[in-house]
Amino acid sequence: MRSLTLMPVLATVLSLGTAKPTPTKPEPPSKRASLPTVTMSGNAFWQGKDRFYIRGIDYQPGGSSAMADPLADPNVCKRDIAEFKKLGVNTVRVYITDNSANHDECMNELADAGIYAIIDANNPLYSLNRLDPGPSYNTLYLQSVFATIDAFIKYDNTLAFFSGNEVINDNVNSTLAAPYVKAVTRDMRQYIKSRNYRSVPVGYSAADVAQNRMQLAHYMNCGTDDERSDFFAFNDYSWCNTNFHESGWDQKVKNFTGYGIAIFLSEYGCITNGRDFGEVKALMSSDMTPVYSGGLMYEYALEDNGYGIVKIDGDKVEEQPEFKKFASALSANPAPTGDGGFTSTTKAVACPTKDANWLVDTTLLPAIPENAKKFMTDGAGTGPGLKGSGSQNAADSGTSAGDAQPGSGAASGSSSSSSENAAAPAGRVALAGIDKAPFVITGLVMLLTLTGTLLL
Repeated sequence: MRSLTLMPVLATVLSLGTAKPTPTKPEPPSKRASLPTVTMSGNAFWQGKDRFYIRGIDYQPGGSSAMADPLADPNVCKRDIAEFKKLGVNTVRVYITDNSANHDECMNELADAGIYAIIDANNPLYSLNRLDPGPSYNTLYLQSVFATIDAFIKYDNTLAFFSGNEVINDNVNSTLAAPYVKAVTRDMRQYIKSRNYRSVPVGYSAADVAQNRMQLAHYMNCGTDDERSDFFAFNDYSWCNTNFHESGWDQKVKNFTGYGIAIFLSEYGCITNGRDFGEVKALMSSDMTPVYSGGLMYEYALEDNGYGIVKIDGDKVEEQPEFKKFASALSANPAPTGDGGFTSTTKAVACPTKDANWLVDTTLLPAIPENAKKFMTDGAGTGPGLKGSGSQNAADSGTSAGDAQPGSGAASGSSSSSSENAAAPAGRVALAGIDKAPFVITGLVMLLTLTGTLLL
């Protein structure tokens, strides 16, 4: 009779094997899922199990002075997406967006064309002042940055966010803005994780400035994990219809070998000596794929600077001679197969030391403004768009009160990644979590059976 008292216990134990797992929190819904999300592993981007290379173009019709969001106007984006499809690009970088506008139609049109978007989180109204960064790193500014994340992170074809563009330039005093750029990068990454969003990578787009390029690159990848960028991008106009060696690209590959995180070119396309876009062949070659993940050609729309490859007049687009050349370069040099010799692990590097070209003498970053901390839990709310009063003179909204301790930007949330259940890229093994319930049940059943036998 005593053995019968073990049956309810045994039934309870056996029920563990049929219990359903606790569902994970779903990712923010997207209007359409026609493209798989791009993820990061090691020093590379991945589309499912395939290495993903950025083969794109910079997109700002009207230039920065126009203060217009091409992804908020379906007539504009549809006109241009038709041209992107002819080119064969897979990514566009959008410099100016309106975080108060709806982008569903244009982002879905891009997705249907197989095109991802890299979004700049700043605009001329809401950005850091490179020569007086402290007052401009304020609550109103961060609210706009976070609202831009809110506006675009729901789309599966949002590939990445830029935390800044060319804030540090050839004025040596601008290097003093680097801690604020890095703080914004930290804050954006923390916001994404705190809001339980998909893990869209955040990084910086650096100017083509030789005297501080490597110091800035090291600075953005040094320190604690919460302080480091997900990737580093830089603008490079040194290939002027030359070749891999004469342009100095071979030396840059050497300099960035073992850097520790993904890099790509956020702008390229020198117009000196004409343009045949030999950069594409180099970027897709084994000389560069172990270190670089492609790049974005500057630029789509022809402006006064002479870099664009189409002339736009209302709803009409006139393709310039460089349009066909760029399309031919992309077609003749497809993305390579395999893993491209990527590095499977990431690592931090040593922070640069102060010298004549780099004036930063501390590894500490400014703390997030106290008034901005609420965004981590409450969200950013409605963005100010492109018609607000701007933020550079909004120090009264709240600025940083001092230095942050390393690690303070680690979020308590858990951002999701669509790659968690995806197949591992070639050359890597994905270890699925092992369900221990069968082993526990077997052990308990054997124990209870033995106990019952002894009690009889």
